[in-house]
Amino acid sequence: MASMASMASSTNREDTPITFTTTSSPISVPDYLLDPTSIGSASNSFQNDGLLGGDGGGGGSGNNSDVEFGFLRQDIRQSPLVGSVELYDRHVFLCYKNPRVWPPHVEAAESDRLPRLLSAAMLARKPEMKKQTRLTICEGHDGTETSNGDVLIFPDMIRYRRLTHFDVDTFVEEVLVKDNEWHPATPEILKGSYVFVCCHGSRDRRCGVCGPPLVARFKEEIDVRGLQGQVSVSPCSHIGGHKYAGNVIIFGPTADGEKTGHWYGYVTPEDVPVLIQQHIGKGESIDRLWRGQMGLSEEDQKKAQKLRLQISNDNSTEKIAKEPANGYNTSLYGDAALAETAGCCQGNGNSSCCQNSSPPETVHQNNGLAKNDVNISVEKKKFSNKQISRTNSSKGSGSRKLCAMPTWFESWEHEDTYAALAVAGAIVSVTIVYHCYRKLRA
Repeated sequence: MASMASMASSTNREDTPITFTTTSSPISVPDYLLDPTSIGSASNSFQNDGLLGGDGGGGGSGNNSDVEFGFLRQDIRQSPLVGSVELYDRHVFLCYKNPRVWPPHVEAAESDRLPRLLSAAMLARKPEMKKQTRLTICEGHDGTETSNGDVLIFPDMIRYRRLTHFDVDTFVEEVLVKDNEWHPATPEILKGSYVFVCCHGSRDRRCGVCGPPLVARFKEEIDVRGLQGQVSVSPCSHIGGHKYAGNVIIFGPTADGEKTGHWYGYVTPEDVPVLIQQHIGKGESIDRLWRGQMGLSEEDQKKAQKLRLQISNDNSTEKIAKEPANGYNTSLYGDAALAETAGCCQGNGNSSCCQNSSPPETVHQNNGLAKNDVNISVEKKKFSNKQISRTNSSKGSGSRKLCAMPTWFESWEHEDTYAALAVAGAIVSVTIVYHCYRKLRA
């Protein structure tokens, strides 16, 4: 007995079950919670109404729960996320009851025959499966209908309806081992994105506190954005990594069309709009919350994120490098540089040419042209002189060129040629006359 007590005291906090009582809980507990055989439906499905009390589920306020186990806890966002998902290739979700009645290990509970038999069958046939497969329990209702016994398979994006404990062995054999269809039922194709939030409070208090608000926020955003039928969210059982709560998995197509599952950790309700806009809407990962991805090893997950960040940094650097070509930034070079440049200009119609003695290679848009579209082009000349032209697109506006001071050869005109020839002719004539004069005197 002493050894058993010692083992119980050393049990990790993540596996500490929550005790539901009707006397000290700050909320009233419906009668169906006291009946372990009750089946989840639209009337008793999971809701965000405070699953846990502040001290072990036996009392306390919601605020204390949030500070100790929720989004205000001290250990949130203290551990690195990337690479925290074990390698696997397929995820099976069994729809069954709801988080309030799930025991800590719902897949092994004697009272829950269907998840227990399915888990045992998958474990027994694991060596024969071509794909590494995970099993998770999700809430057993779909909208206003009960979906107990439904099986969702990702990334295949298919649903089988109404699996019973009589069919478990055949289902595992045909679908998960042989990768065939299960003939007693026709698989339904799943479309859109499927979001699963760990709300397994009896397994770990952090998931029980963080999960419900996330589900509520997802549902709220889905309704506000009119995404019903395109995005679905469900509470799910333990997926691993309780310390990363809130834990979220999103299945659906990525930006390149690949269908896979992305894991996120330390998700708060404020992060939900970003997940919907960026991940679901654009197929882009949110790296600050990204734990990993189905189909990648822990090391490959780290490499994938490193590559994404490198590409993002390169794009940012390239964007910054191009920014000086979009307008004249007087905060960088000051008005003196512009004045110095403008002071040496000589106009010729609607254009002028100025000497570029030392100012920067790119000229930026100054004030007074904020309402006009300005196009700055930078060209390389053969003799390595930078010529920068700025053309104002407004009607009647001229153009100005900032260029190198022309050499005497480049500025030679036709009139200069005629004048030089005249001078040369006069010199020759004077020389001839003088030569003739000397001969006559001799």
